[in-house]
Amino acid sequence: MDKRTTHFGYQEVAVEEKAGRVADVFHSVAAKYDVMNDLMSFGVHRLWKRITLERAGARPGHTVLDIAGGTGDLTLKFSRLVGPRGRVVLADINASMLNVGRDKLIDNGVGGNVEYVQANAEALPFPDNTFDIITIAFGLRNVTDQAKALRSMQRILKPGGRLLVLEFSKPVNPLLSTAYDQYSFRLLPKMGELVAGDADSYRYLAESIRMHPDQKTLAGMMEDAGLERVEYTNLTGGIVALHRGIKL
Repeated sequence: MDKRTTHFGYQEVAVEEKAGRVADVFHSVAAKYDVMNDLMSFGVHRLWKRITLERAGARPGHTVLDIAGGTGDLTLKFSRLVGPRGRVVLADINASMLNVGRDKLIDNGVGGNVEYVQANAEALPFPDNTFDIITIAFGLRNVTDQAKALRSMQRILKPGGRLLVLEFSKPVNPLLSTAYDQYSFRLLPKMGELVAGDADSYRYLAESIRMHPDQKTLAGMMEDAGLERVEYTNLTGGIVALHRGIKL
């Protein structure tokens, strides 16, 4: 692939085009995002996020950044864990997703300790050594320059801080992988068309999962970004993996 191009699903596009194309996808799906998450994962995404919260180890007074936080599932939980002395920043590059997340959190009574920032993960607008915990759930694969984003996250972690990356990955069982492909490329776009009125966006999301680095490759990328003690846990047979690294 030419250095001036990158992948958008299975398409090769100019680097400067990808962010706009991804934005169009999430503007389109924002209103139905939560409903589709429950349908696509049969509700299991809630378990994946619960495990992420447990591994994050947030405590009262902590400062947390939820990147690509979308509709705020993790932010909602973190806001309660860090309490009034803590701070949670919900960041997303997409204004539509950020607006849906803000409305949902306000409806759930979340207020004083949460901030909302529209930001690109590749150039996070925060000082060095700011956050105790950073999470990015199902967002890294949509970033144009993932290595640059990981370096940006490492920079703003406090020494001893933790980065957790929850992302679709590579199933470890060939039979599961085959069944997952059939589901992703046959059923998922149809589901997107019926529920969200948008088959193409969900076709892109399925393709973007296949283009994302596998578990070991992503662990290596996190180490290259300066994180230590990088480890990952396969969830649901490797359909999803949770990576964690620490800034020492």
